[in-house]
Amino acid sequence: MGNTRLFDGTVGRHQTPSVQQIPRHSASATVSIVLGTYNRKAFLQEAIQSIRQNGITLPYEIIVVDGGSTDGSTEWLIDQSEIITIVQHNRTSAVNEVSKRRSWGYFMNLGFKCAEGQYIVMISDDSLLVPGAVMNGVQHCETLRQQGHNIGAVAFYWRNWPEQQEYWVGLTHGEKMFVNHGLYVRAALQQVAWIDEDRYQFYCADGDVCLKLWQQGYEVVDCPTSFVEHFSHANLAVRTSNLESEQNDRTAYQERWRGIFFDPEKPNQRDWIYLAYEDLTKTAEGFTRAHGGMPTTIELQHGTGSWFTLRNLWRA
Repeated sequence: MGNTRLFDGTVGRHQTPSVQQIPRHSASATVSIVLGTYNRKAFLQEAIQSIRQNGITLPYEIIVVDGGSTDGSTEWLIDQSEIITIVQHNRTSAVNEVSKRRSWGYFMNLGFKCAEGQYIVMISDDSLLVPGAVMNGVQHCETLRQQGHNIGAVAFYWRNWPEQQEYWVGLTHGEKMFVNHGLYVRAALQQVAWIDEDRYQFYCADGDVCLKLWQQGYEVVDCPTSFVEHFSHANLAVRTSNLESEQNDRTAYQERWRGIFFDPEKPNQRDWIYLAYEDLTKTAEGFTRAHGGMPTTIELQHGTGSWFTLRNLWRA
C-alpha cells in the first residue's frame, strides 16, 4: 500500500498542517516531486511514469495531493508503494453542505511543507517530464549556487502539446522570471512563507511566490536543458471551473505588486522566452495513450478551455 495522508476538507482556515505535524517519508530524499491531481487518472499515471523514467540519480520522493478524486485515482495512488498521497477533499460536500473550496496555494502547500527534499520539483497531473529534466535542473541550480548565485527557483521549459512547436518560460511583472513547471529550493520557499493561500484562488499564485523570492534577494532562472510537455485539454470541465476566478486573481496580483514590480503604466510588461528543442524520446505520446487518441479540432479550437483563452491566462 502507498503512503497515504488524509486531510478532511473542513480543516479550519488557519490550520494548514505543518511539517512537524506530517510524518516524514521513511527514505531520505534530496528531491521531492510534488503534483496535485483531481479526476485525471489516465493522465496522472502517465505523469508518474514520466517521473519514474526520468533518470533521477538522487534519492527522491513523489508526493501527490489528491483533491478527492472519484475516478479511481485515489485508489490507484494508495497502491503505489513509493508515492506519498495526501487526500484533501476539495470539491465534495460534507454533512449535506458543500465545503468551501481551498485555494491552489493551500493545496500545493500541503505537498511543499510535507516534502523533505532540498529541492522541490513542481509539475501538473496533465504534464510529462522529458527524460533528464529533473537532474539537469538540479545540476544547473547547484552549478549556479557554487558560482555565488542565490538561486530560489529554476523554471523548466514547457509547451502545450500538440499546439506548440517551441518550448517557453515566462516573465511576469518587472520582467522577472517565474515558474510554471520547475524546481524550487525548499529553504527559499520556507523563507518567503510558502505560497500565498488567501490572496489567490487559482491563478497568479505561482508568479506571486516567485516575486516574493526576487524581493528577498533570490534569483529565478531558466534551465535550457529541462523540458516539460503539457496537455492543456485534459478534463476541460475542471479547467473551466478554475477559470472562474481568473479576473479576481489577476486584479489581486496587480494590486499586491503595484509600485514594486507591477507598473500600472505598463500593464503588458510580461512576456515569454522561447526555445526550440526536439524531444527524440517522443514523451508527448503519453498524452495520446492517456487521451485514447488525439483531441479533435473542435476541442482544440472551440472548447471552453481552448488554447486561445488559456494562452493569455498563463501570463501569470
